[in-house]
Amino acid sequence: MRRVICPDCQAQTHVVESRSADEGAAVRRRRECTACGFRFTTFERVGTTRLQVVKRNGQRQPFDAEKLRGALSRAAHKRDVAAVQITRVVGAVEAEAAKRGGVIAAERIGELCLERLAAIDRGAYFQFAGTLPDITPEIGAFPETDSVRP
Repeated sequence: MRRVICPDCQAQTHVVESRSADEGAAVRRRRECTACGFRFTTFERVGTTRLQVVKRNGQRQPFDAEKLRGALSRAAHKRDVAAVQITRVVGAVEAEAAKRGGVIAAERIGELCLERLAAIDRGAYFQFAGTLPDITPEIGAFPETDSVRP
């Protein structure tokens, strides 16, 4: 654990008071120098890494959860798929990207979405698969009990 040093004399400090700040997004700490008595405030925030998508041509771009949510919503249009299910699919993609160091291939995003949609709704699966290049969905991959609207 790294110690916070005094900005005045560079000696060790200790925490006098801690409290939540920025509606829980940060911790505000009031600190005091053990040598000179100087008091100051620090804020601690969780550092988040920006997720990156590697496109087919090798270019990287920031991961856009809303763009993915929109594509999944369009695929699930007029299907029996709840918004919370779409949110879970997006969350699974974000979690996979985070596990991979914040970088994920566009192809892997498509695979993850198809895996999740296959368990949710057959029609949404095929709609989404139709938007992906080089994907031939397997029609026989679904059990007969899948929800299919007439």
